[in-house]
Amino acid sequence: MNYYVLQVAPREEEKAETHIRSVLSSDACGECFHLTRLMRKKFHGCWTDVREKLLPGYVFVTTDNPAELYLQLKKIPLLTRLLGRELEYFIRLSEPEQKWLENLLGQDGGRITQGEVGLSQIAIREGNEVRIVSGPLARMEGLVRKINLHKMIAEVEVPFMGGRTVVYLGVEMVERK
Repeated sequence: MNYYVLQVAPREEEKAETHIRSVLSSDACGECFHLTRLMRKKFHGCWTDVREKLLPGYVFVTTDNPAELYLQLKKIPLLTRLLGRELEYFIRLSEPEQKWLENLLGQDGGRITQGEVGLSQIAIREGNEVRIVSGPLARMEGLVRKINLHKMIAEVEVPFMGGRTVVYLGVEMVERK
């Protein structure tokens, strides 16, 4: 299956997904999801788990039949535009883009049930050296630009739609030496 990206109105991702699943046939569309991230935020001195949209306004779909997907998606009014559209249908995510997406979701060719990106566990060694122990960032170490230990956020630069995009992912400290 190949990944494709649809742009929808911000805060309309879930509505668009529901509509896509109800209108499209299973041979035109495999998975349909938007990315969310699990973050830990401090409210009144207590760390709380918060779920946020990772790429607001974007919905991902998988298909092996992009021409049929394109024809069926043109009937859906909620879609703003099909990204990377060329001639009669739109282009798929490139190999590097698909690789970071699968790494982010922990997929190795498996089925995506929801697009939630979990927390990555980090360890702090002597001299404030940060080591990624597990989680989505363990598979993406070369893309991490910096880690903010105060806010427990990692800044990651990923390839997306022919350019580079910075996303912020949640981390939690599991060890300090």
